[in-house]
Amino acid sequence: MKTQGRKNVHGKGGVRTKAAYTTSKYKSMLRTLVTDLIVKESVTCTLSTARDLSALADRMVTYGKAGDLAHRRLAAATVRDVWADEKNNVTALKKLFDVLALSYKDRNGGYTRVLKIANRKGDNAPMAIVSFVK
Repeated sequence: MKTQGRKNVHGKGGVRTKAAYTTSKYKSMLRTLVTDLIVKESVTCTLSTARDLSALADRMVTYGKAGDLAHRRLAAATVRDVWADEKNNVTALKKLFDVLALSYKDRNGGYTRVLKIANRKGDNAPMAIVSFVK
């Protein structure tokens, strides 16, 4: 028989744990990672995150290849507004559309690669490097 009590409070009846990692936090993390991938062209993360990041990055490059205003707005909804090269006034979105999309104009998909590396020391999580294919 379940005990009655306050919800989402440790040590009390009812739901004993509260989920700490919500969908909105996960989507926000993916937005940050895809922006870092565009700026640095290589990112290290856990393997499960790397698979989601690879799919999102491929979609962003596809938007960049289309190149029209509608696809620029769709990409701007995901890519954060950060400088890729502050000296030359290049943002991450501008780099996506002007540099990366042009380098993949003859390629049909598969713009990123996921390379497995050693497990993380603290919690033994499988790690991976996500990078753009040259």
